[in-house]
Amino acid sequence: MALPGISKTHQKLCKLRNLINPNALLSLIFTRSLIPTSQPHRPFSTNPHNEYSLTSEHTDVANGLISIFTKQPFSPENPELKHFAPLLTTKLVETVLNGFNSWKLAHLFFTWASKQYGYKHNCYTYNTMASILSRVKQNAPLGALALDIINSECLMTPGALGFFIRCLGSVGLVEEANFLFDQVKAKGLCVPNSYSYACLLEAITKSNSMDLLEMRLKEMQDSGLAFDKHTLTPLLGAYCNVGNLEKAMKVLGKMSERGWVDAHVLSIIVVSFAKKGKVDKAYELIERMEDHNFGLNEKTFYVLIHGFVRESRIDRALQLFSKRRKWGFNVDMSLYDVLIGGLCKNKKFEEAWCLYAEMKELGICPDVGILTKLISCCSDEQEMIRLLEETHEDMDKKSIIWLYNSVLKGLINMGSADEAYYLLQTIMGKKSNSTFEVDKLLMIKVLPDTSSFQIVICDLLKTSKLDLALSLFNDMIQIGCKPDVLICNNLIDGLCNSNRLEEGYEILREMEASGLELTHFTHNSLYGCLCRRDDVVGALDLIKRMRLHGHEPWMKHSNLLVKRLCKHGKVVEACKFLHDMLQEGFLPHIVAYSPALDGLMKTHEVERALLLFEEICVRGCCPDVVAYNIVINGLCKAKRVSEAQSLVNEMMMKGLVPSVVTYNLLIDGWCKIGDIDQALLCLSRMFSEDDEREPSVVTYSTLIDGLCTAGRSDDALSLYNEMGSKGCAPNRITFMALISGLCKCSRPSTALVYLRKMEEMEMEPESFVYVALLTAFLSESNLPMAFEILKEMVEKGSIPDPRDKNHSVVRDAIFRLLADDRSFSSVKALIANGSFPTINFSEFGIESLQPTNLPLIGNSKSRNSNP
Repeated sequence: MALPGISKTHQKLCKLRNLINPNALLSLIFTRSLIPTSQPHRPFSTNPHNEYSLTSEHTDVANGLISIFTKQPFSPENPELKHFAPLLTTKLVETVLNGFNSWKLAHLFFTWASKQYGYKHNCYTYNTMASILSRVKQNAPLGALALDIINSECLMTPGALGFFIRCLGSVGLVEEANFLFDQVKAKGLCVPNSYSYACLLEAITKSNSMDLLEMRLKEMQDSGLAFDKHTLTPLLGAYCNVGNLEKAMKVLGKMSERGWVDAHVLSIIVVSFAKKGKVDKAYELIERMEDHNFGLNEKTFYVLIHGFVRESRIDRALQLFSKRRKWGFNVDMSLYDVLIGGLCKNKKFEEAWCLYAEMKELGICPDVGILTKLISCCSDEQEMIRLLEETHEDMDKKSIIWLYNSVLKGLINMGSADEAYYLLQTIMGKKSNSTFEVDKLLMIKVLPDTSSFQIVICDLLKTSKLDLALSLFNDMIQIGCKPDVLICNNLIDGLCNSNRLEEGYEILREMEASGLELTHFTHNSLYGCLCRRDDVVGALDLIKRMRLHGHEPWMKHSNLLVKRLCKHGKVVEACKFLHDMLQEGFLPHIVAYSPALDGLMKTHEVERALLLFEEICVRGCCPDVVAYNIVINGLCKAKRVSEAQSLVNEMMMKGLVPSVVTYNLLIDGWCKIGDIDQALLCLSRMFSEDDEREPSVVTYSTLIDGLCTAGRSDDALSLYNEMGSKGCAPNRITFMALISGLCKCSRPSTALVYLRKMEEMEMEPESFVYVALLTAFLSESNLPMAFEILKEMVEKGSIPDPRDKNHSVVRDAIFRLLADDRSFSSVKALIANGSFPTINFSEFGIESLQPTNLPLIGNSKSRNSNP
């Protein structure tokens, strides 16, 4: 219950935070305000002056009141109450409150007493009621009680205020504690002392509000109150709770200088180190405590051992366990349980077995929990049998089932899934091949429970033994054991992954008939199978069903279905599926839209793709860079590069950063339509300050090809050199683009230089590169070089296939070389040797090739032509 005005008070306090430097505050605390005190604080819950016993008359009145309020039905109009009302005193009210066994009856009496004429509660009756309410964690009435103190203007001693604040803090009512403290102080109902502040600081530590804690410390100092051990201990705990161990150690150091460190203070630090995972540091501090004869209490030992095991530091946990016994504390089963569990988890079976043997020597009988842990981590069946032989004859059926299940887990951990299957068959009373006769070791005959089947079925599914898992599932139903959601979900998933969709639906129907709740996983396992089958109708039907259950189809399955449909040329069907999903209230992810956009672009339905893209934006599904790139690529291929450029500008306005791929697509588009200047402008934008993108080898290769196509071979060579200076190594595509481009610009000799560089880098050119060189040399009438290129093509097996368009180019080149007597004989020899399988002498219409008999092709000169 939040009290009125608390938030405002808290806000006022927080305004002071800016004026306080935490480190400066600590300095002030430790240099000016630490005054040793020899008077220990004690809680104030009852009037210290009322230590004498009640008179017999008052005892009778107290017993009478308790009797009236306890008797049911209670009536506030009971005439006896009118007789007792004038006799009420605060001492009597305290006695009656402490005499009730029910907080409700105590609260009822407290409320009744407050309404009686001539009686008024004092701070001790309020504290008695607060103590009762805090013990049973009744926060709402406790918060109202704090407000009642303020409204009734009850005077409080500093000790009584501290006690009430502690009650509030113990149940987490930190704001209420701060509000009460401020109000009684402001109204003059109490002048808080160091103890009052210490209790308030202790309450604040429950909320980990360091700002508030430091402000209260500053306030306490400004009031002229001294800090002592009881003030700084909550500060130490608060720093530990928020994980600020550096400041905690600083506080501890100053407390140590003044001799205020005790076992309780050190325990706070040790536990804090353990919680932060600093196990070695915590253990080191424990040993230092021992050196100064400070011991941990039993509860702290317990907490630390649990903490060390949780951090997988079983070595330190065992050392601490040994220290615990050295300090004279009794060992109990719960600690053996956590230690054996930790050892089993860390595969330290021998050490776990030693602890188990130690328990037995001490006469501590291990419970079924310890036995199941040990059995589950056994490395062979003999170890299991050894443990099972020591089980108690008086174990109940539930414990026996736990043991069975631990044996099943142990067999599976040993990799004996088949043995676990057969054992489960045996437990059910069926004949099996199991050699592990657990039922003879455990005298009580029981049937396996859901967990038994879950252990085995789930492991069988992991090892792809689906049919065995289904067989167990059917056995489970037959013996009347109800399957759980996990078993059904895993079976459905296994069936769907094996494309056994119909059987998956059967289990779904069984789940519904059994009243099991269908989960996201249930539906999406089936949905994934439908998507893998390209079953659009089935997928949509299931989506409708999922919507009724409040489940959402998983994006990865929807994306897969759209991708598969587009891959098989069913782009229109994919788009319709996305539209139908939207109609069912599920907005597809942009990743699902991307293959649909790509499919439309590849089928040249650019307008439809642009319309879909626009709809995506309108529906609030923000396209990502990949989606933009798909549309930009389609526009560029459709030679609508200006529109693609506008789209790039749009994505930048939306805060998306174009990728290197985006720029590469634009550059290729501008080059394809012959606007090389715009392509170069894109390159310069990649280097701009606002959007720096490192050009890739694709960027340079595309531009080199474009520059050569535009006849700007010198610029292409400059760009090639720039590429190397920027640390971008040319690849095979770059070389081929440059070589073929130089050939287009009638510079075959230069192109040949780069062919040799390419070969030096162990890169193999495609046949079209040789064809480009061959054609370029022939165009220059450099027949010897043309022949050398042809011969190199033959040697490297780069003659184009007859289905290749370049085959006819090579054929024409051969004709030209045959027409010249300088190359006639060599070319003839190549043909005769079968170097050109598709070309022979008869193809020319003559029986024997002679240069004078060949037709002239192009500008070539025959052997008899004049030079």
